[in-house]
Amino acid sequence: MAVSISGVVIPLSRIRVQADFPSYKKSPAPLSLACNKSLSIAAEPATRKSTICKVLSESDSTLSSMVTELERERVRVSGDEEQEADKAHSKESHDAGLPYVWRDIHGENDWVGLLDPMDPLLRSELIRYGEMAQACYDAFDYDPFSKYCGSCRFTRGKFFKSLGMNQLGYDVTRYLYATPNINLPNFFKKSRWPRMWSNDANWAGYVAISDDRATKRLGRRDITIAWRGTVSRLEWIVDLMDFLKPISSNNIPCPDQTVKVESGFVDLYTSKDDACRFCRYSAREQILAEVRRLLEMYEDEELSITITGHSLGSALAVLSAYDIVETGLHVKKDSRAVPVSVFSFSGPRVVNVRFKERLECLGVKVLRVFNAHDIVPKSPGFLFNEQVPSMLMKLAEPLPWSYSHVGVEFQLDHHSSPFLKPTNDPVCAHNLEALLHLIDGYHGRGERFVLASGRDPALVNKACDFLKDHYLVPPNWRQDENKGMIKNRDGRWEQPERPKLDDHPHDIHHHLCQLGLASSDF
Repeated sequence: MAVSISGVVIPLSRIRVQADFPSYKKSPAPLSLACNKSLSIAAEPATRKSTICKVLSESDSTLSSMVTELERERVRVSGDEEQEADKAHSKESHDAGLPYVWRDIHGENDWVGLLDPMDPLLRSELIRYGEMAQACYDAFDYDPFSKYCGSCRFTRGKFFKSLGMNQLGYDVTRYLYATPNINLPNFFKKSRWPRMWSNDANWAGYVAISDDRATKRLGRRDITIAWRGTVSRLEWIVDLMDFLKPISSNNIPCPDQTVKVESGFVDLYTSKDDACRFCRYSAREQILAEVRRLLEMYEDEELSITITGHSLGSALAVLSAYDIVETGLHVKKDSRAVPVSVFSFSGPRVVNVRFKERLECLGVKVLRVFNAHDIVPKSPGFLFNEQVPSMLMKLAEPLPWSYSHVGVEFQLDHHSSPFLKPTNDPVCAHNLEALLHLIDGYHGRGERFVLASGRDPALVNKACDFLKDHYLVPPNWRQDENKGMIKNRDGRWEQPERPKLDDHPHDIHHHLCQLGLASSDF
């Protein structure tokens, strides 16, 4: 038999107490109690009664303690369930509200009133697009001992599934490739083996589109372009000590010759190699053709074009957003313009003041998110930049080193996070996962740092050493299992063959002809 106390079932065998005591004249007998103590009842009734009361009191105390602990456990479990329910309710509220305010979230009003205090919907969307940029790092093969070094580790159809991002609700429609024939050595990776997938190309990002379920949740069909940045080392900044040149010099349409861009970025964006299977079309041509195809496919739906990238990838995001709007690609057949937005993470300066003014005139919205202690957003343009008085900048405008940031600034500070340790490592301050962690905990200037979404802080240490040691998260913990080696049927370890990488779609030339970027007699 058993009794139930506060919903907790306790067997009677654990609590054995004699209710009616026999005549005191009888011989003493042992008494078993809940605490499993045995005692001999003394001969004297008064002593015997006192001892029994004492042990019963100890038994009641033990039982009360057991019930209290069990009650606390029940309350804790109930609390956890309530927290999960609150998270689910919060997500439902997010999904319900986004279709009505997505234009504000994408900068229709330049994010006025959404950054301080931090709007929960904007925070959630920033993290989501930041994770789409982070996916470029997580999927890239950096290993120089891999014959697939410089490519994406996953097939296009299984891209998000392979990264554990099924809930995102996007499908990758094409991969982007770039050629290394420019002076940005740390952007490109090559295998040390003579036999490799390509000697002239690197995977540079992807184009994706929301599926039907995500489209309903977002309030529109979203076309997203995600650009890969550089690897963790920051030597590539030295290569940015180059010069600005007119963007039209690379055959990107612009009526104003004073609109200029950093030469290395625009060369990367427009370079191609006719002898390379993956780069016979430039990254620019790949993007414009794919965006045009998707706009035609979903002509009758409400659409948005969102471009995201980190580090050097954010620079390419700004360039491609400008290009899409300057060419008029975003204008539908009924003359309605599809909104084009950029979520830039830790990006360098890319352009001059005239480019900034032209971008604003074209209606491209840019939200520039960065860590105050990151050196990348402070370069290039150490001498002449947007912080210099306007009169001096006007005089310096003809110089090829007069740079300017674009868009709305959203500055964060890693000193505000109690999870992060002090460090002078510039890689930590530039890390994208650390920046997403800061977004998650930011609520406004002067507000306490509190993680809002439950995003795991351990992600910060995926590719750096930034978390405080007492969290017991190893630095640089994200590694490919056995460095991609598998054991074959003969018991020997080898690098497996990967599925054939996607070639350019057969209709890319057709769409480029429609855009006036290729000859029909190709």
